[in-house]
Amino acid sequence: MSSEIRQLEPKALWDKFADLNAVPRPSKKEERVIQFMKNFGENLGLETIEDEVGNVIIRKPATQGMEDRKPIVMQSHLDMVHQKNNDTVFDFDTQGIEMFVEGDWVKAKGTTLGADNGLGVATIMAILESDSIAHPDLEALFTIDEETGMTGAMGLKGGLLKGDILLNLDTEEDDEIGVGCAGGIDITATGTYNEARVIQEGNMAYKIEVKGLQGGHSGMQIHEGLGNANKIMNRLLYAVIEDINVAEIDGGSLRNAIPRESVSTIVFEADKEAVLTSLLNALSETIKKEFKTMEPDMEIVLSETTLPEKVMPQEAQEQLVNAIYAAHNGVYTMSADIPDLVETSNNIARVMVKDGNIKVGCLTRSSVESSKMDLANSLRATFELAGCDVEFSGEYPGWQPNMDSDILKVMVPIYERLNNGEQPHVAACHAGLECGILGTNYPDMDMISFGPNIKGAHSPDERAQISSTQKYWKFVLEILKHIPKR
Repeated sequence: MSSEIRQLEPKALWDKFADLNAVPRPSKKEERVIQFMKNFGENLGLETIEDEVGNVIIRKPATQGMEDRKPIVMQSHLDMVHQKNNDTVFDFDTQGIEMFVEGDWVKAKGTTLGADNGLGVATIMAILESDSIAHPDLEALFTIDEETGMTGAMGLKGGLLKGDILLNLDTEEDDEIGVGCAGGIDITATGTYNEARVIQEGNMAYKIEVKGLQGGHSGMQIHEGLGNANKIMNRLLYAVIEDINVAEIDGGSLRNAIPRESVSTIVFEADKEAVLTSLLNALSETIKKEFKTMEPDMEIVLSETTLPEKVMPQEAQEQLVNAIYAAHNGVYTMSADIPDLVETSNNIARVMVKDGNIKVGCLTRSSVESSKMDLANSLRATFELAGCDVEFSGEYPGWQPNMDSDILKVMVPIYERLNNGEQPHVAACHAGLECGILGTNYPDMDMISFGPNIKGAHSPDERAQISSTQKYWKFVLEILKHIPKR
């Protein structure tokens, strides 16, 4: 299918995207894509460096006539989110992404596409390879592990980069120029319980499945009213918690993805089957009606299953279900300074209950540090009341907007000229970009973020718009021509 992609315009960009998507590149398993990128730079005869944590830097001198311009850094991350539909057979560790064209969109067969941030990586590769694109002294910075901790950006040492301007190519709306982003922190609640043995006679078990949700980016889409499978499952369990025992819960996957699916196993007395299934089916219909606009394909399925040997005791399961019900999910506060910007949010991303162990994983984001920690502490208190231990980890800073940015002053009129006077949306985003982290070691670097239209990132519905990518490519080439003088 890559041959179809390679015929798209601009061919230089899509050709490199097809090359990149042939390389498995899950977060924290980037060895192959790191080597791929090093080989690429070295084969071009360019200075190529791998730093201590695995980031790759490729340097290319200015083209003729551009030597007096400020040196720039073009930056994207190598890793991608791995999500697939339940019925898709695919091994992200060994297979390249299977792509196809549908109308104006490039999609993947039942998996994430990797356009986040593969289109940015491919853009930089195309520029490094070209002998006709005008640009100043250029450093290509390819970071690792952006999606699950930003450890690449955190590990990049000060003094290694020489550029004055950083162009981050990780924004997903082509009319947006990003000047700020949210920081984040992972909240993990863990606990244990003494399993109770199930009396086999007179009891039966059901599996509850919540599936068919859209999922999506837990920052950029957190305000859209999408269903969270973990919260929906918990609502179902809460309604019948006094008459059941929970054997297992398995919901969600990655912290930065709104959970699409959850499965639980419950045990109850056989003579209560009719009452319980009637109650759960009625509640399921109510929930589906509530979400009929945003989640038209939601399914809640009850089915009899094999009776397990052990379950949660009543007190432990009530504490857990109450805690998840009380834990905030979704938008917490909106920005008072930037219209329509989510300031602080939380995603209850992962719920695991099995073999006497409980684990709940959340990702809290905010553009305001104090608000981020306020919500994080609220979640800590909620789960500690349920007897869990709570750990904070993976914290990264936000990126404070600079509306006086020199590169912003260059980019806005270029955008307007290329788009018949239309003004770009200059904004901060509710997602984690690496600019905030990079800025801690490079505080004087002028930073900006932009990119083509990518929809459904972090979900198997991820898709990249072809016409938007063409628009974005022209924008990139004009920006490179007009980088200010030193």
